[in-house]
Amino acid sequence: MRRGQRGSALVEFSWLAILLMIPALWLVLAVFDVQRASFALATAARSAGRAYALADTDAAGRARATEAIRIALLDQHAEDAAIDLEVSCTPYPHDCHAGTSIVTVRLSTAVALPWLPASFGLGTPSFALDASHTVPIGQFQEIADASE
Repeated sequence: MRRGQRGSALVEFSWLAILLMIPALWLVLAVFDVQRASFALATAARSAGRAYALADTDAAGRARATEAIRIALLDQHAEDAAIDLEVSCTPYPHDCHAGTSIVTVRLSTAVALPWLPASFGLGTPSFALDASHTVPIGQFQEIADASE
């Protein structure tokens, strides 16, 4: 009877290791993907806020913010992420570069979880992330010379 059990511990250990290691590996990879995207989004929000605030106009600010986001995402190897950019200003909602307004840049995205297929028509499982950065426009701004 003992002879029939010989080597079964190795087989059982191998199966248990496979069954436990695959979910653990998936969890580590998913956490790393979400953390990388989180770092990228936080950096992109800070860079976009600063770039927007340093521009002369709102249109130029949006263009600079978009470029700053692209560079920040490229730095974290997350350039394929779809980012939603929202800029709001207080107390001047239509002119962010007027007086002492405060610019808030909000970014949001979703990180697809690795190795999980779309199921039941719900799309690919993902983890939603968002980040924001607030930058005050200085009270003392440089203005063009009136004699020009």
